[in-house]
Amino acid sequence: MPDGISYTRAKAMRRVMTPPEARLWACLRGSRFRNLKYRRQHPVGPYILDFYCAAARLGVEIDGMGHASDEQAAHDRRRTAWLGGQGIKVIRLRAEDVRTELDGVLTFIGEAVRARLRD
Repeated sequence: MPDGISYTRAKAMRRVMTPPEARLWACLRGSRFRNLKYRRQHPVGPYILDFYCAAARLGVEIDGMGHASDEQAAHDRRRTAWLGGQGIKVIRLRAEDVRTELDGVLTFIGEAVRARLRD
């Protein structure tokens, strides 16, 4: 269950999306992608997922250059492990791929969703 701080932060983050987040959201919002509902900036416990599909229990994270540092990578691994313990699979996408390879990104998300719905 998210805490009050996570809800407040998530609400603020919804107002200021990065360009790759906005680009992907345009494809996911309103059940446009494979007729599944996605939420943006969705709080789960102390964390906020960029996008979340509840039907597949799938989190989608868009990683910019800030995720390349060793410290951030370690944090991302801890976060992914914690979310996995909550039954949520997290897939990570590079922001550059969202900008330049949107069709491939959507194919990858679609395959991840299909695998989760089969499980």
